This record gives sequence, C-alpha cells and structure tokens, in this order.
Amino acid sequence: MLLVGSKKSQRLEELGEEGVTLLPIDPEDMWHANNLIGPKDVVKAHARRKVTTETKTGSTMSERVTTELTIRVTSTFFDPGSSKLHVSGTVAVENNFVSLGKYHTLDLELQRPFTLWKEYGWDSVARETLSDALKQDKDGAVAAVVMQEGFANICLISEYRTILKQRVESTIPKKRSSSSEQDSGMKRFFDKTLSTLVRNIDFSIPRPLLLASPGFVAADFKKYMSEEGVRKGDKTIMAMAKEAKVVHSSSGHLHSLNEILKSPEVMATMKHMKFSKETRLMDDFFTRLRKDDGRAWYGTAPVEKAIQEGAVGVGGGILLVNNSLFRSFDILTRKRFVAMVDKVKEDGGEARILSSDHESGQRLDALGGIAAILTYPIFDLDEDEDEDEAGADGQSETGDNAAI
Repeated sequence: MLLVGSKKSQRLEELGEEGVTLLPIDPEDMWHANNLIGPKDVVKAHARRKVTTETKTGSTMSERVTTELTIRVTSTFFDPGSSKLHVSGTVAVENNFVSLGKYHTLDLELQRPFTLWKEYGWDSVARETLSDALKQDKDGAVAAVVMQEGFANICLISEYRTILKQRVESTIPKKRSSSSEQDSGMKRFFDKTLSTLVRNIDFSIPRPLLLASPGFVAADFKKYMSEEGVRKGDKTIMAMAKEAKVVHSSSGHLHSLNEILKSPEVMATMKHMKFSKETRLMDDFFTRLRKDDGRAWYGTAPVEKAIQEGAVGVGGGILLVNNSLFRSFDILTRKRFVAMVDKVKEDGGEARILSSDHESGQRLDALGGIAAILTYPIFDLDEDEDEDEAGADGQSETGDNAAI
C-alpha cells in the first residue's frame, strides 16, 4: 500500500480528521484496506454505474458510465480467495449521474487510488492499522536471495507480495581463467551480496532466509556466510547462515521465484510465519487459563478492570483484542476499546490486535473478542459481575413478591 498525494510526507501521528489517499498495489493491500475501512467512514473511488436516461420521445436508455463516487460506508465484504474488496454505502456527494442518498457498492481495484475519511478521526488504532498497511517489511516476511554466478536478486516475500530490495552484480572471471582468479571473483561476489543483504533487510526480526540458485552457488554462499560470521564473531550472520534454506532454481533471475514459491517446503515455511506470534500468545493465554493462576482473564468487564488497575503493563502484560471490536457502529464502544489499547501501551504493556480472519482471532472471538495476560495475579475481577447478577435476581424476586 502506498500513501499518495499531499499527505505523502506527513507523519501518521499528525493525522486528524482529514482524509488520506491510498494506492493498493497487490492483493494483500486489499486485506489491509478492509481492516482500515469501517462503518460510517467516507470513501471516494473510481466507480462504474448503470445510468438510465429518458429521451425526448419518452423512451428510456441505459448505459454504464465511469465516474468517481463518494459514499458513506454501511458495510464491507472481503473475499480472501480472490482478494477483492467491495465497499457498500450511500452516496454522500452527488454528481451528474448519481443523486444524494442512493445506494452503491464500490469495487476497490489494484493500482487505482481511493481516498478515506475516518468518521471519528484517526485514533491510535486506526493509525497503527494504517502504519501496518504502509509497512513493506511486515512481520513474517521471508528474505530470499535468488542468484547465479555474477548476480543476485535480494527480495522480501510476504504471503502475496515480492519486493525486490536490491540487485547485486559482480564480474566473475570465466572458467578458462586460473582457478585462483575465479575463486577470488566468487569471494568478491559473495562479500558484496552478503553486505548488501544485511544492509537492506532487517534480520533483528527473526525471519526465514531462502537461498536459491542453479548448481551449487546458493550452497557455497551459505557456507561463505557461516565462515564470515565465525571470522567476524557476528552472531547475526551466524544465525542467518544456520537458518538459511537452500533451494534449487533454474536461474538466478527474479522470475525463478515463481517455481521456488511453489515448493511445498517453502509454502509451509511462509504459512508457519504468518500470524505465528498471535498463535503463540493465544496458546500462552490458554495455558495460564488452565493453570487458573489469576493472570489470565477474558471478557470486556474483567479485562477493562485489570487495565484500570495497571495490571496489564510493563513486566509481561499483554492485551489481546479482536479487530472486529473496532468496527462497531457505536462510537462509544469503539472508543472504549481504543482507550484500553492506549492505556496498556502507556503502562508499558503490549497490545496485539488479532485478525478475525485468522485462527487465533477466531479463538479469541469465542472468548468475547478480548483477553489479557496480567503482570501479577488478581483473583476477583469477575466478582462485580456476579454481584450485579445476584442483585438483579434479588430485585426480580422482590418485585414479584410486591406484585403478589
């Protein structure tokens, strides 16, 4: 996703109530757009609409016209299979073809910009969602080096997207030259490739590394990485070499990634990385819940109370919230959950917004969409709820007796 127009150089923290124009460039961006666009937001985008006009003779004529429409959103539908996003709502700005208040569904398209205005401004959760959409180096992106003698393509690969970060070229003496010259040329090439790889991709974030080539070039590069890591005492490079997976490709050109990514082993690796942290957090939560140690709570009221008491802060506090809770039509409900996220971050805890489209988000949804791992045990967070229920029952019995 790209930010276009006058907001391109603006810091996300400075966004207020103004709109932003975004350009989706791959199917993954449609998933992010679906998370960004909520009920009552306003979206302007390219549209095609059937328009019926009446001629002077009284007959009618229908035609499809291309225009720009601005709608106030009532619902969105994202098809993960085709990565298509349909945004439905009522027309907020009339034009020559459509009058105010008419219903329309926009089909957001790749390589076509759309402008989004948030009905209640860009709060911290909306800004974070936008930041994730604009981030190229997403969590779980796989690094890949597709190479052959003399050149290498360094890439980042997410579930849908391949980003060419840098191309490396180096002259290698031909095989008829002396063996020492060729070995020296390959060493220069490997050194240049390794330094470019480390400079362009952040390996402080744990990520798989694929090395692909015809022949033994990729395997030799992995060996070179390991030796260089030991020689320099560089633990990062040593870890990179240890985790690197060597894959065969027909050439070192970028198009060879297609055959590499079809490998079941590579596909399994990428699937494992996606949302893996959220899955581990949910596993940790359920482990604590089974222990009943007072540090795992779920449900809006108990979690909110724990946050207010500062129990989801620095020292291991984690708030887990389903992203569907931020799509509520009720602004007070949305603000309530945004305030919880802000308070946890302010207290030094971690707030994770889970996708309801993923298994971890669906597990959380079964718990009411919100849960927390506390920094210290509290055993009475649900007592107020029990008292309220008991009080309600008592009032009902009193009322019945009075009626008798």
